[in-house]
Amino acid sequence: MSDRVTIQAKLPVGAIDTRASGWWAMIFVIFTEGALFAYLLFSYFYIAVQPHVYGDWPDGGIPSLSLALPNTIILLLSSVAVYWGERGRRLGSNNRLIAGLAIGLILGIAFLVIQYFEWAERPFSLSSSAYGSLYFTITGFHMMHVIAGVIGLAAMLVWSINGYFDRVRYAPIQIGSLYWHFVDAVWLCVFFTFYITPRLG
Repeated sequence: MSDRVTIQAKLPVGAIDTRASGWWAMIFVIFTEGALFAYLLFSYFYIAVQPHVYGDWPDGGIPSLSLALPNTIILLLSSVAVYWGERGRRLGSNNRLIAGLAIGLILGIAFLVIQYFEWAERPFSLSSSAYGSLYFTITGFHMMHVIAGVIGLAAMLVWSINGYFDRVRYAPIQIGSLYWHFVDAVWLCVFFTFYITPRLG
């Protein structure tokens, strides 16, 4: 075991973690989940081009940006914070890692709370129309991914506080950060679909 640690320490920082089996596993998870969201968003656009068949589109008129836009900025800032913390760990700063994860976690929770209020303002329900079904299904799936990401950030934060990571051993940070960035990227697609495309006619 000690020989293995000695060999790892002699390699370039991040060389082992970048190729960690868990990292590759997360890549395949992202491909799978990305395909799920691609199919769901395709369903939205497929129905959107024939609104005469499914009633008003969007249901209730063009969605307001009053909560959605600030919430998008919050989620993007959380991704920046996590990246900043991860980068700090590569440079040997555990305090920067802890700060980045803590900020990302707080912003992720804030996103969930604001999204709840966004849902409460909707004039439709999951079963009221095709639009309502797609809206709550797609944003609901995304919320589930955010919750999973928040749990992951909380676990990484606890591990970081307990000093589990160093400049060589930080594969879980890379893997968890990769998932969180994926969650943010998916939200940009969801946000563009539901809040921007109706404004483009």
